[in-house]
Amino acid sequence: MYPEIEPLETGMLDVGDGQHIYWEVSGNRNGKPVVFLHGGPGGGTTPSHRRLFDPERYRIVLFDQRGCGFSIPHASEPNADLSANTTWHLVADMERLRGHLGIDRWQVFGGSWGSALALVYAQTHPERVTELVLRGIFTLRRQELDWFYEGGASAVFPDLWEEFIAPVPPAERGHLIEAYGHLLADPDPAVYEPAAIAWSRWESSTITLLPQAETIARFTAPEYAAAFARIENHYFRHGGWWDEGQLIRDASRLSGIPAVIVQGRYDMCTPVMTAWDLHLAWPEAEFTIVDDAGHAYDEPGILDALITATDRFAEDDRDDAHDVHDDPGDSE
Repeated sequence: MYPEIEPLETGMLDVGDGQHIYWEVSGNRNGKPVVFLHGGPGGGTTPSHRRLFDPERYRIVLFDQRGCGFSIPHASEPNADLSANTTWHLVADMERLRGHLGIDRWQVFGGSWGSALALVYAQTHPERVTELVLRGIFTLRRQELDWFYEGGASAVFPDLWEEFIAPVPPAERGHLIEAYGHLLADPDPAVYEPAAIAWSRWESSTITLLPQAETIARFTAPEYAAAFARIENHYFRHGGWWDEGQLIRDASRLSGIPAVIVQGRYDMCTPVMTAWDLHLAWPEAEFTIVDDAGHAYDEPGILDALITATDRFAEDDRDDAHDVHDDPGDSE
């Protein structure tokens, strides 16, 4: 990874609906624009995400999606209202942020849920995307959700699965995502907090090829876990607010956009089946399976492939990749 850097500027953007999203820019003010889309949804950004890009060549944009990270209101609040937190709100937020920063086109980088958001955004606004770098492909199809949250992955992690289902009454374990939805919406911390921690521990314990204690500790901190679990569950119960299989079905809309797909062979969270289906639907995208990796972006083989991609795209001197404009209509 590139050395640690501090942001050049930060801000809170009013995106409507009573929501304010945290954003930051680091690297080179005049560099090639790239926007990083974090996972979850609800995972938030971290300083290490800046280090995926050459700070001398990129203008690095990070933002926390609605309800998480430094964005407010935060979904960890007991009375959190997620009605204005949908995929289409996030796509609109990205457009508002792009206009606010005076960026005409940008590279879109996303992993896990971030890959889904990147695909939705690029299929909706292909004219705004210079390249796509995607990792750990996730499209919220029923088979993907059933694998990880309804029992499929228990075949690999039976011990961890027991901890995951523990907060759910036995009679409600036939539909775990729905059951968790009720627990996480309960205003009583004695109910929602153990459920949020169990949900977040399950994911953080299985996203790496080998468990990482630091990752698990970060995910299971009560405030983080509450926002993370609530937002994820909310999105999963609604199937992302798009048609089943839509992101792969509409891959043709991405034609002409240079792209790299990186997938860990032993990704238990978002199995390689989805990346493979996307590859078949979109063969022009460069596709790499990393044989000794799981899901997380910072596993060595995945990290190497991602930085190789961002370095290569940074060498592309397309004039339109650096376009900056001052449009008063986009200055919110």
